[in-house]
Amino acid sequence: MKIRNIIAAAALCLLPATAMAEAKLADFKLADRIKAKIDAGQKLDFYVSYQDLSNEFAPFLKAGVERGSSELGVNASFIGPVGSDADGQINEIETLMGTMDGLAVSSVSTDALAPVIDRVLAAGIPVVTYNTDNPDSKRLAFAGQDLVQSGVEAGKLMGKVLDGQGRVLIVTLDAAAQWSLDREKGAREGLAQTPGIEVVNTLNTGSDPQEIYSAIENAMLADPTITGLLSLECCSTPAAGEWVKRNGKTGSVKVVGFDLLDQTVELVGSGDIQATIDQAPERQGFAAVDMLAKFLKGETIDNLDTGVGIYTKDNIQEVAKK
Repeated sequence: MKIRNIIAAAALCLLPATAMAEAKLADFKLADRIKAKIDAGQKLDFYVSYQDLSNEFAPFLKAGVERGSSELGVNASFIGPVGSDADGQINEIETLMGTMDGLAVSSVSTDALAPVIDRVLAAGIPVVTYNTDNPDSKRLAFAGQDLVQSGVEAGKLMGKVLDGQGRVLIVTLDAAAQWSLDREKGAREGLAQTPGIEVVNTLNTGSDPQEIYSAIENAMLADPTITGLLSLECCSTPAAGEWVKRNGKTGSVKVVGFDLLDQTVELVGSGDIQATIDQAPERQGFAAVDMLAKFLKGETIDNLDTGVGIYTKDNIQEVAKK
């Protein structure tokens, strides 16, 4: 079976036309204190808020933020709650409003964060979103992967690796989060394109690594007819692959997931995970800072789609060599 022939096409997937957002400083009422700092040539202070700093995905985003801070000559701080806590994320942003010259947000909950994003904007502080969008807010632009489209690609991949027949369990660490809902919507659309695939259920594992593995193990014991595990994020992907490896199910239970954690890369290389989808998190973190810096320099900013990078055993060494 050849999967690589869809990589190039998938990587070119664009954000929906309705999501495009072009913004420029000339159309924005900037806070006087920020304008004064720019006029004085002072270094600007940006905050990049992520939804869960304890997540294994967070360090990849933080690396991009730190690169942006260094290369773009700004003070960019990576902040956020420990654990998916919308109130914690909101409280931190509101506490820092008086000192921030720009804000980038990856929302725990789009509904909960949209009002605070709009309050920050109303105070004359530019706000962009990254990693997870918040289109219900008035954010200026978004940098990240189209979550629905990436879910579609994952679902289509699952159908291919199962040769068009199988029973699939969708796995996520936070089924109620908007990013998970969006990606699951896409995954189900992608899976529906293969009539021989049945979606058994959606498994909500929580974020603790041991709990993730136990949840998958219990689900597989409860229904041994499942032949596909489709993970929607970074952290249940290696757990699914590890379960397959430990239980001698390599080849009989197929795994498709997301991101390039070290263990995921190893398990793709060993064939215990059939495919994983990268969303370029370091690029997302950098773009969050870069968009704010460009905006405050007077440049027009627009949405940035970081694409869908598909990795299988055929090309995972490209990552392993980095």
